[in-house]
Amino acid sequence: MNLKKGLALFVTIAASTAALTACGSKSSQPASSQVLRWSEPTELQTLDLSKVVDTVSSDTISNSTEGLYRLGKHSKIEPGLATKTRVSNHGLTYTFTLRKDSKWSNGDPVTAQDFVYSWRRTVNPKTASEYSYLFEGIKNADAVANGKKPVTALGVTAVNKHKLVVNLDKNVPYFKLLMGFTVFFPQDQKAVEKYGSKYGTAAKYMVYNGPYKVVGWNGSNLNWRLVKNKDYWDAKAVKLQKITFQVAKSTTTSYNLYQNKKLDETYLDAEQAKQLSNNKDYVSLKQSRTNYLEFNQTKKEFQNKKIRQALSYAVNRKQLVNKVLGNGSLSSKGIVSQDLASYQGKDFATAAATTAGVTYNKAKAQKLWREGLQELGVKKLDFTLMGDDDDMSKAVTDYLQSQFETNLPGAKVSVESLPKKTRITRAAAGQFDVVLSGWAADFSDPISFLDLFTKGNAYNDGKWDNAKYDQLINASKTTDVNNQGKRWQDLVAASKMLSEDQGVAPLYQLSQAQLLRSDVKGVVYNTAGIAFNFKTAYIAK
Repeated sequence: MNLKKGLALFVTIAASTAALTACGSKSSQPASSQVLRWSEPTELQTLDLSKVVDTVSSDTISNSTEGLYRLGKHSKIEPGLATKTRVSNHGLTYTFTLRKDSKWSNGDPVTAQDFVYSWRRTVNPKTASEYSYLFEGIKNADAVANGKKPVTALGVTAVNKHKLVVNLDKNVPYFKLLMGFTVFFPQDQKAVEKYGSKYGTAAKYMVYNGPYKVVGWNGSNLNWRLVKNKDYWDAKAVKLQKITFQVAKSTTTSYNLYQNKKLDETYLDAEQAKQLSNNKDYVSLKQSRTNYLEFNQTKKEFQNKKIRQALSYAVNRKQLVNKVLGNGSLSSKGIVSQDLASYQGKDFATAAATTAGVTYNKAKAQKLWREGLQELGVKKLDFTLMGDDDDMSKAVTDYLQSQFETNLPGAKVSVESLPKKTRITRAAAGQFDVVLSGWAADFSDPISFLDLFTKGNAYNDGKWDNAKYDQLINASKTTDVNNQGKRWQDLVAASKMLSEDQGVAPLYQLSQAQLLRSDVKGVVYNTAGIAFNFKTAYIAK
């Protein structure tokens, strides 16, 4: 999940897509007490799905509100409110039949009109939703978002109470996957209008139709609860009676609570992860976030492909993740993170892996560096490496500085550490030489990464420009849903092209170390968008 202009969120937990079942429990039978105690690293921001931008809020909404689909294991869509989906008109028309036994916590039935209202509200420019861009492809969505057409022109219609029709401007191969993302969930117009500006700002100013209801959040406190929603259509599948959430901004605090058995889960910092990696409750959760170097290719020195390649070959990524980060992060095979998407059993990151540019090779780096300098007509190159001012980012930029100056004769690197918002603003304005950037996928499709580096994309801060790459990406966005093999090939080819040309230099995929008690079962954890699905979670005996 990302903020506009690439502001990735703190702990965008998008990890190894599986049901988290910590090792060590001897029984898979539910215990008599079904209360899960969970730690969060930051506050809950909002329950308004049109305005949500952070992972904690998105996860809370996704467990208390139900959309057309739910995201299950391996980011596979599972039944939500849609009991039947019909796709016609060459993939341009989707007709969803909704279940009749879903209702809001205020007693209102959930209808197709709730989706129409919700989508129009989100795309309406007056709402200023950060995620309105995800509606691209739905008929007239761009025109509505830009204020050029009324919200009623959006291609979504309630034929009757339980039939929803969506018309697209173009084929969107990942459309069904998007339907499991929070921003596409329904909203009860009656509740929105009743609560007005207070809507979603506290638990009592909200209605729910999901597995749980939010209780005890007043808009600013550091603890809240999810309690089982007895009126949920599939309540029989929900075993937990309650999940308590406690914000602990310090992992020292949360770890102490965990040790004192006041929490069932805690995140770990890098030092804790190193010390506790052999603990039976230790889990390393891969995030869908890739950190990479962007080169300012409006500048002559970084327009030189050999200079970019030399800088990438000069970095020992395995040493970076093992010695500097030490939290289970992975050296990148390419820009797309591992375990994000697969086709015919093969992970995309593996299919698109290439040694060109992303493998440490000092000799090759020095050769390319010499040739690049010669082409530029200089004997040395001074440049600034810009990054964030948090401890982890500073450790990474310091390491990169050392790698460049040690492995590339004539390289002189200055490190500039800035607050994240300042770094993002400067990068977007092109005020940098080389910048340490990062991106976390919004949904489980490679396009969530690869689209960033097309010409004219607002997130392409380095201004890399490759017409063939753009052609492949554009083709992948409109491939017929029945020809996913061709789309896969196009995306793999584009990813390899980005790595080989060093449009950007992928460095590492972040992981989040965690302790999770061995009696906690069935928590589904996914690589992108909605991280934690607690619907099937339970405490074992």
